[in-house]
Amino acid sequence: MAVTMAEISKLRQMTGAGMMDCKKALTEAENDMDKAIEILRKKGQAVAAKREDRNAAEGCVLAQSVGEYAAVLALNCETDFVAKNAGFVALTKSILAAAVEAKAKSLDEVKALEINGQKIADLIVDESGKTGEKMELSAFEYVEAPATVAYNHFGNKLATLVAFNKAGIAEQVYKNVAMQVAAMNPIAVDECNVSEEVKEKEIAVAIEKTKAEQVQKAVDAALKKAGINPAHVDSEDHMESNKAKGWITEEDIVKAKEIIATVSAEKAANLPEAMIQNIAKGRLGKFLKEVCLLNQDDVTSEDKKTVRESLKAVDAELSVVSFKRVNLNVD
Repeated sequence: MAVTMAEISKLRQMTGAGMMDCKKALTEAENDMDKAIEILRKKGQAVAAKREDRNAAEGCVLAQSVGEYAAVLALNCETDFVAKNAGFVALTKSILAAAVEAKAKSLDEVKALEINGQKIADLIVDESGKTGEKMELSAFEYVEAPATVAYNHFGNKLATLVAFNKAGIAEQVYKNVAMQVAAMNPIAVDECNVSEEVKEKEIAVAIEKTKAEQVQKAVDAALKKAGINPAHVDSEDHMESNKAKGWITEEDIVKAKEIIATVSAEKAANLPEAMIQNIAKGRLGKFLKEVCLLNQDDVTSEDKKTVRESLKAVDAELSVVSFKRVNLNVD
């Protein structure tokens, strides 16, 4: 039985598959539409299995907020071309809408949801069959609070959620904070939410950095006193290069190495511990300002307020409960 163009068009409209794929499926199914759909679904599963080892680094990230609940998810594919495809973006939106409606709490829960009687996991396999690319849900996050906001950055590669302790505030106030999260990539709401492990690691790094700087200052001072430019002898390569240029002599190099070794050892053994600790604590404070959302300078403020200060200016009780950030281009 010959396959008609009308039947091919109908199957294509129902499945989104290519013309030739629809024709082949209908021919194999002897014009049985249900069988043809199943054939195309199996083809999608075959494509998905075949591409399992491929890297799905592109995709679409979208977020949505409805009242006290908001969610963000990432549907990955292999190429930016497919990521921008209307069908792929529409699938991402429909999955997100289903997750928000169900108030999903995990990625596995999202995959198990159904849209028009079909599991989301199967819909992704079907889309993979249409495009020939590996696809997977790679991320899902949600927040719940008296007020929530979602921000989708241009290009659908980055989206954020923010949960607030108080509803009834102007939407732009909420949105400004969501854009802050997108732009500045904080790791915690405030310093209380930064783990002691992270703080201890930052203190340790700050102490070592401060010690190295104090030693280097002493070495540089000693080199200058000896009439040697520190920049000419700051590495073996520079020493040889600058000697070849005639900027320093072999005697200068020998002398510089002796000064560097002697002064470094002496200074390292006599560093003032209290000063080192104070500088390190200052650096930790700067780190916490940079990575804590409420401590950050508000990117939307013209008078250099922190995010905390901007929120308090709107409402004395307003604050952030939590936030989520999903970015395909990992920071």
